[in-house]
Parts: sequence; C-alpha cells; structure tokens
Amino acid sequence: MQRDATVEAMELVHVDDPDDPRLDDYRSLTDVALRSVTEPASGLYIAESAKVIARACAAGHRPRSVMVQQRWVDGVRGILDGAAVPVYVVPDEVAESVTGFAVHRGALASMHRPELPQVAELVRAARLILVLEDVGDHTNVGAAFRAAAGLGADAVLVSPRCADPLYRRSVRVSMGTVFQVPWTRIGEWGAAVAELHASGFDIAALALADDAMDLREYAPRRPERVALVLGSEGHGLSRHALEAADTVVTIPMAGGVDSLNVASAAAVALWALKT
Repeated sequence: MQRDATVEAMELVHVDDPDDPRLDDYRSLTDVALRSVTEPASGLYIAESAKVIARACAAGHRPRSVMVQQRWVDGVRGILDGAAVPVYVVPDEVAESVTGFAVHRGALASMHRPELPQVAELVRAARLILVLEDVGDHTNVGAAFRAAAGLGADAVLVSPRCADPLYRRSVRVSMGTVFQVPWTRIGEWGAAVAELHASGFDIAALALADDAMDLREYAPRRPERVALVLGSEGHGLSRHALEAADTVVTIPMAGGVDSLNVASAAAVALWALKT
C-alpha cells in the first residue's frame, strides 16, 4: 500500500490487496446486504461511474469512500471537490476480484443512504405522483423514474416490496434521475391510502378491468391531484391496490396487445396527465 501526498482533503490510498478490509463495502455485497449494514444506521448503496457519483453528490448524498482505477482518479477528484473522503486507487484486477464483475465505468462509491421523507411531507405540494407497487425488476424501476423525471411527475412512492431505486441497475437505467425525483417508501396500503386521501389525491390505478375508464376520457377531466398507481409485470396491481383506487384507468391498445411494459405504461399515462 502506498499513500499519495495531496493538498486536498481527499485522501488517495493505493490498495493492491483485494482482501484489504477497507474495500469490504464493495465486496460482492448484494443490495439487500448493503441496505442492512448496521453501521451507518441507514445502510449504504453503491454509485457506479463518475457521472452517477456526481449526480448523487449534487443531490446531497454523502460518499463514505470511493474505489477507483488509476486512470479515473482525476475525474473523481473533480467530483469530490476536496471532500474528506478516502479514495482507494486499485488495479483493474483488484476491482474485478473485489466486486465480482469487470468494472468498466472506472469508479464505484459507497454512499450513505439518505433518510427518506415522510409521505405527507413529500407530496405536500405535489399534483401528479407515481406509485410503484411491488415492481420487482430494477430495470423497470429505473425506467419508471426516468419517465417520472422527463414527464413532470412531482414525486414517486414505492411499496415495501418494490425493487430498490438506489440499486446500481436502477440508477443506471434511470440515467441518474433517481437522484432528481423526490421519492420515498410507503407502508402497507391501508395507511398509504389514508395519507394520500388526506392530502387530496385521487388514486388512479392503471389496470385492465371491465369497468376501467379509458385514459383518453380520464385525462381531460383529471382531478387536481392524481396518484397514478402501477403494479408488477407479472401480476399487475394487488387486490388491495385496486380496491383502494378511486378510479381504475386503462390505456387503449391495438394490434391484439393487451398492455404495455410497466415503465412504458407509466410514460404514456404521465404524458397524458401532465398539465
């Protein structure tokens, strides 16, 4: 190990041993394992690539450390801007050995998970929000966040069993918009519905149903505040979500296709509902 002198607060440390305990945050940990890390209390997530790390830091998220290959050090230095964060500079083979995959994007940061806001606080000024119930695919979650950012949703709520928006794949697919769109996790449906109704939201469930309203009819007379709820790819919305909805809305389809991918459906509905 060799330590570089630097006038910045950022601490550059060369690590050549893949078993060095300082790299444990990056050591083949699953998303569940990272979330359950007890120190720090709120857990961690991994930001992958200089661009994602920059967006996370710009959103106020705090890095605990960075693992970077030598050729990417200058880019990381500009992102951290002198912050007192250890930067572990490793050979390519060490990065791959530690993480279990080829690290092509140069840098990984172990980030402190921010404390999530309460639902009432998050939606206080919102007029259009997206609610994801049990969407288990990280790619779909990331794409839904990208749609929310690009089409003007004010916030995203995710259910307890929904895939993590801060998982590496979710962040990557979202193009970093998970750091841009305010979001939080809700509790079980009963409490969440009460909070949304107390805040004046019409709960619009996007689903296939015989009595569903065509999105083309719902959009022109949409209530002032709408919570658009979408479910998982395989099973759609749960019975509890459908029973809690004030309106069931469907996207009219053609060509013998009954529905869209959940992220595509979110994009279509958000575009129709934005004001």
